[in-house]
Amino acid sequence: MSIIDKFKNLMGGGKPEEGKEQESNALKLVDVIAPSSIQELQGQIRVEEKYCRSFFVFSYPHYITAGWVSPVINLNVQLDISFFVHPASTEDVLKKLRKRLTEVQAEIMDNEEKGLVRNPILETAYKDMEELRDRLQSAQERMFYFGLYITIYGSSEKEIEDTESVLRSIFEAKVIYIRPALFQQGAAFTSTSPYGMDLLQTHTPMNTEPLSSIFPFISFDLTSSDGILYGVNKHNRSLVLFDRFSLENANAVIFGTSGAGKSYLVKLDVLRSLMSGVDVIIVDPENEYKTLAESVGGAFYNISIGSSHQINPFDLPIPREDEKPEEVLRTNTINLVGLLRVMLGGLGTEEDSIIDQAITETYAARDITPDSDPSTWAEKVPLLSDLEQVLESMEGTRPLILRLRRFTRGTYAEFFNQHTNVSMNNNLTVFGIRDLEDEMRPIAMFIIMRFIWKTVSSSIKKRLFVIDEAWLMMQTEDGASFLFGLVKRARKYWLGVTTITQDVSDFMQSSYGKPIVTNSALKILLKQSSAVIDMIQQVFNLTEEEKFILLEGEVGEGIFFAGQKHVAIKITASYTEDQIITSSPEEIAKMKKERAKF
Repeated sequence: MSIIDKFKNLMGGGKPEEGKEQESNALKLVDVIAPSSIQELQGQIRVEEKYCRSFFVFSYPHYITAGWVSPVINLNVQLDISFFVHPASTEDVLKKLRKRLTEVQAEIMDNEEKGLVRNPILETAYKDMEELRDRLQSAQERMFYFGLYITIYGSSEKEIEDTESVLRSIFEAKVIYIRPALFQQGAAFTSTSPYGMDLLQTHTPMNTEPLSSIFPFISFDLTSSDGILYGVNKHNRSLVLFDRFSLENANAVIFGTSGAGKSYLVKLDVLRSLMSGVDVIIVDPENEYKTLAESVGGAFYNISIGSSHQINPFDLPIPREDEKPEEVLRTNTINLVGLLRVMLGGLGTEEDSIIDQAITETYAARDITPDSDPSTWAEKVPLLSDLEQVLESMEGTRPLILRLRRFTRGTYAEFFNQHTNVSMNNNLTVFGIRDLEDEMRPIAMFIIMRFIWKTVSSSIKKRLFVIDEAWLMMQTEDGASFLFGLVKRARKYWLGVTTITQDVSDFMQSSYGKPIVTNSALKILLKQSSAVIDMIQQVFNLTEEEKFILLEGEVGEGIFFAGQKHVAIKITASYTEDQIITSSPEEIAKMKKERAKF
């Protein structure tokens, strides 16, 4: 006997060789597959400890919009939905239409003879039936009998009731009404099971046009007349063309594993944003954006201990007309205290107060006070060594001075204790920190971001600020707090902050991680590891299909969120763009080889 024959016999579909043995095997299989108990009640079914309730749609509005069933399908609850579409005989439908048209026309004429006020409901019905009859006769439309059945599941009757309330609210908002299949729960449950059996037989006549609106697999269209091209919508092949500055804020977060295409996407975004007149600033941990900066004539600053590029932590923004000098000084002092906490490895309560006072006195010693002329501040900005001198004049500051000397006289003095000699007058400015020691990277990122914020807050202009490997900033409480403050305030300065990270768990575990995501209207998720996919699904409320896209998608594929809309996206670039932005070692080596020929 073949394996197929044995399987048929096991399922009871073939002639058993030995009756008793076959019966025994069949019972064992049933025991495995079937639930231990099923109880059919008036308005629900109980399968072991699980409750099921089935509904059917019995009333539709005069007009229905495309995709009206999608909100139900995308509900984050367990449910089964079945559509049954039964073709109707066009000849029979035309006969019924002619009869009904005659009845309606006779009623209209009768009302006119009696001098009654015209009935718009009758007139609209007559007009619609006439139009439908013409379309049926010309084969532009067909008639069908449509049944829509839904089964919801819950661990308790309360859970069933709650889900039913949500279901009703969604449908009734569209003037669509559902009803539980009383005393027919068994037939309704079977009708929503994958048997293809319509046992409930509760139908509504529909022609082709409204029936097509029921197709559930639709996608948002993110094609606009402004903005830049991000990629192709994988659902309908339309272009994802979007202006992030048209949202409530222009901030973006990009999550993805190493090699998922994050940097490629951001470089494409930067390149196309520059073409649309947007200035771009980048903090680059791996010097990945150097080639891009050189290709478009941007400025690249290599920030390292031995570099000739320095940034002074004491730099101050110039107050705008709507800002008070004392507020600018106060905010800058608070941020500078946070930076020194990171630099000095943390500060106690007393040390925190001492540093705050010392910073204020350091500025005052250079005649930088709320009463002085802000236009002269740039010429008088102090250095860390000036702060050290102020601390030396204060009591109980010896431990602080010893920790600070690492940056004023020690190895790192060449970078941290110098006046700023970099500018941000270019359309593209990149700060590369690859050559810094690992322990210095969070500090350098903090200083660079403060310097960038000084420039951004001094003059309002449409800008993008890209922070690659943002988890470095999230390693310290003060760094994470500063990043959150930057994201939260960016909108007021026409700034869009792009936060990129591959360490999603580290980022989201920070108390500032989720607020940063919440304050970013644009979100792009690329390929994720199985270790963090459940966290991603929960935070972004993803469906199982979207979860699968992030686990199994190819490089450059993911989910693009713009406000409340989201689509599956494939990042695309032209050949010329690809030559500029690629970070593939193989492609780079190939291009170098091609250049060497010339």
